Amino acid sequence: MAYTPELSNDQSRTLRRIAWALNMPMTKAMNAVFEYAGNIIDKKRVCAACKDNSKCNTCAFNQKRWSGSPHDHQKNKELCLLSLIKK
Repeated sequence: MAYTPELSNDQSRTLRRIAWALNMPMTKAMNAVFEYAGNIIDKKRVCAACKDNSKCNTCAFNQKRWSGSPHDHQKNKELCLLSLIKK
């Protein structure tokens, strides 16, 4: 990856608490947050604004990739962030 954004202290603190709740390292928790974001953010809007169509097959926002249940792809994942969402 060519560009690695840095987290602010507040963002790092938030991620740390998510990681604790999921009982995993921050790096894995951050990956989980992005996986989950791919489920809840408007895929059509993201695709329409995309400036790099070279990775569509692996993109979290590719609607064809996740055409089934929005959580089908998480069967092989270590977690589901849905467990942390208040109901």
